[in-house]
Amino acid sequence: MTERTPSRSLIVLTLLSMTQFILVIDVSIVNVALNSIQHALAFSESNLQWILSAYTLTFGGLLLLGGRAADLLGRRRVFMAGLVIFTFGSALCGFAQSELMLILARAFQGVGAAIISPGALSILMTTFPEGSQRNRALGVWGAIAGVGAPSGSSPVASWCNT
Repeated sequence: MTERTPSRSLIVLTLLSMTQFILVIDVSIVNVALNSIQHALAFSESNLQWILSAYTLTFGGLLLLGGRAADLLGRRRVFMAGLVIFTFGSALCGFAQSELMLILARAFQGVGAAIISPGALSILMTTFPEGSQRNRALGVWGAIAGVGAPSGSSPVASWCNT
């Protein structure tokens, strides 16, 4: 294991916190765009909720599997694989041309998020020694993740959608 200098630990904390922020904001930011999505892709009223649910259900439902994969296959490897899956899913969402394609792409994004999140937490736990350093790192990581959800439905996010 490589030695962790304070600056390297800060970089790790920053990257993991930013990643978690993106995962959490992605749950709520789509709320702002639902009206535009409905008109652009001719979404039916009944299927519109699936844009949100596809991501949330796969994210929450596969978290334990993502954590177990990180334990078995290696934290960093699984974290990076999750980033690739999440990024590819995001690109698919951007290129979606139909209801089904967008819903499946959001589910794929959720799979990536479920792989990233426990991997990020385990990397955080091994990067910082037990005690006050780890407690502060967990506090920062959790606080930034906690800011993600309301940020996705903020007036700024709404303004960016217009």
